[in-house]
Amino acid sequence: MFKLLKYLKWQEWLLVILTLGILGAHAYCNLLLPEYTGQILGYLGQADFTTHWNDILWTALMMLITIVGIIICIITVGFLSAYLTTNLLARVRGKLFKNISNFSMAEINKFSIASLVTRSTNDISQVQQVYSLILGIGITAPLTAIIAIFKVVNISAKLSIVNVVSIVLLLSAVTLIFALVIPKFKTIQKNTDKINLLTRENLTGLRVVRAYSAEQAQEAKFEVTNKYATKVDIFVNRVFALIDPFISIIMQGTSLAIVWVAYYLMGGNGEIIALIGEFSQYSMQIIMGFMTISILFMMIPRGMVSANRINEVLKEKSSIIDGNYAGEEENPENKKGSVVFENVCFKYPGAHEYVLEDISFEAKPGQTVAFIGSTGSGKSTLINLIPRFYDCSEGKVLVDGVDVKEYKLSHLHDKLGYVPQKGVLFSGSVESNIKYGAENATAEEVEKAIETSESGFVNKLDDGLEHYISQGGKNVSGGQKQRLSIARAIVKKPEIFIFDDSFSALDYKTDKSLRRKLKKYMGNATCLIVAQRIGTIINADKIIVLDEGKIVGVGKHKDLLKNCQVYKEIALSQLSEEELAK
Repeated sequence: MFKLLKYLKWQEWLLVILTLGILGAHAYCNLLLPEYTGQILGYLGQADFTTHWNDILWTALMMLITIVGIIICIITVGFLSAYLTTNLLARVRGKLFKNISNFSMAEINKFSIASLVTRSTNDISQVQQVYSLILGIGITAPLTAIIAIFKVVNISAKLSIVNVVSIVLLLSAVTLIFALVIPKFKTIQKNTDKINLLTRENLTGLRVVRAYSAEQAQEAKFEVTNKYATKVDIFVNRVFALIDPFISIIMQGTSLAIVWVAYYLMGGNGEIIALIGEFSQYSMQIIMGFMTISILFMMIPRGMVSANRINEVLKEKSSIIDGNYAGEEENPENKKGSVVFENVCFKYPGAHEYVLEDISFEAKPGQTVAFIGSTGSGKSTLINLIPRFYDCSEGKVLVDGVDVKEYKLSHLHDKLGYVPQKGVLFSGSVESNIKYGAENATAEEVEKAIETSESGFVNKLDDGLEHYISQGGKNVSGGQKQRLSIARAIVKKPEIFIFDDSFSALDYKTDKSLRRKLKKYMGNATCLIVAQRIGTIINADKIIVLDEGKIVGVGKHKDLLKNCQVYKEIALSQLSEEELAK
C-alpha cells in the first residue's frame, strides 16, 4: 500500500511532515489532560481545598486551553489529510486510467473490464479511507498510548499491571478477529468484481434479456453472486460487531480494577482520589490507543488488498510496445496507404492453436480489398493486427513499407480511419462524435463527411449537430450509429480506411449509395472491408476469402465464383442464380 506514496509531490511531502508535527502536538495535548485532572482532584481531595480555588481555576483554564488546542489540531489535520489523500488518490486514479488506456486487448481480457472498473473506483476508495484513517487517528492514538504506558508505570508500577492484563486481553481478541476476517477481504473485492460484471452484462444486454423473457433467469444468476457477497459481508460485519462490546467490557473492567487495586494499595489513604483520576485517564488513553491499533489492524489489510490490486494494474505493461518510427521521409509517395501481410500467423495469448495461419497479401494505395468468410474464419482478427490491437505471433504486417511494430502507435493510428463492427459513440454532441480524433476539422469537412456517410438524418434533427448523444449512442438506431462512426473516419482523412463489417446495419440501398460516395471521396486512400454480405464487396478490386484462419481464395468476384468453392457457397446462400450470372 505504501508503494502508492511515490505519487506524492515533494510539496505534499512537506505537508505530510507538517501533519506529523501537528499530530505530535495533538498527542502532547492529550497527555496533559490527565495531569491537569490529577492536579484538580488532588486539590479537591485536601481538607482545606477552599484555599486552593485560584490553583483549581488556573488548572481548569489550562485544561480548557489544551482542549481548544486539541480541537484546532483535529480540524487542521482533518483538512490536511483530506487534501493529501484526495490529491494522491486522484493522481493514482489518473495513472490507473492512463495505463488501462494503453493496454492491448490481451491485458484487458486478462483483468476483465468489470475488474478494471472496480479497481479504478471501489479499490481506490478503500485505500483513500485507510490513508485518511492513518493520518487522522492512526498515528496520534498509538503514540499517546505508548507514552501513557510510561506515565502509568511512573505513577505506580503495581497498578499498571491492570493495564497489562487489559492490553493482553484486547490484543488476543484482535488477533483472533484478525485471523478470521483478513482472508475474507480479498473475497469481498472479487465478489465486487463479479457483481459489477453481472450488472454490466445485464444492462448491456437488457433488450435481449427482455426479448427472451429471461428476467427471472438473470435475476437468479445475479442472486447467487449477490447472496454469496452478502454472506461474506455479514460474516465480516458480525465479527467487527464483537469489537465494540468487547472493548467496552475491557474499559469498564479496567476502570473498576484501577479503583479497587488503587484503594487496596493506598490502604484507604485520601491521595487515592488524585491517583485514581490521573491513572484512570492515562489508562483510558492506553485502551483507546490500542483500540485504534485494533481498528487499523482491521482496515489496513483491506486497504492493502485493494492497493495490491491497484498496483497489479499499474505495473502491468502493455504487450504492445511502442516503436520509434514517426517519419515519412523514407517512404516514397507511391507507398502511402499500402498494407502488406507477409506470412502472418496469430494465436491469442495463452492459446495453443493458431487463429490465422500463413496470411500473405498486398493492398495497394487506392485499392479496395475485401475479406469474407464464414463466422470464426478470422476476418476481424486479421483486421485488428493492422492498428496493433494485437501483434502477430509470426510474420510481418507492413504499412507504407514499414513494420507496424516499428511505428509509434500514435503515428500509426493517425494513418488509419477505423470503424469497428459495433458502432461506438460517446456521450456528447453529434459534432463532437464526428470530430472525435480530428478536432480541427472545419464545418465544411464535417458536412462533407455527413453527406458521404449518408448521415443526412442529422440535418433533420431539431438541434442538428448539437443534438446530444447519450452514453453508448443509446438514443440513435444501429444504422445511424454506424453511419456516424463512418463519418468520424471520413473526417479524419486517413491513408487507410478499415471497415470491420461496418455496413451490416444498413439497408442494401443505403449501403450501395454510401460505398459509391465513399469510393469517390477516398481518392488514393486504401480501403479494407470485412463483410458478411456479397453485395457489399462485389465490386472490390480484390476479395480475400478466409476459411478456418487460412486464405482459400484471392481475386475478383467473377473469378472467385469460378475458382473458389467456399466463396461460391457463400454467394449462392445470398444471391440467386440469375443474380450470379450478371
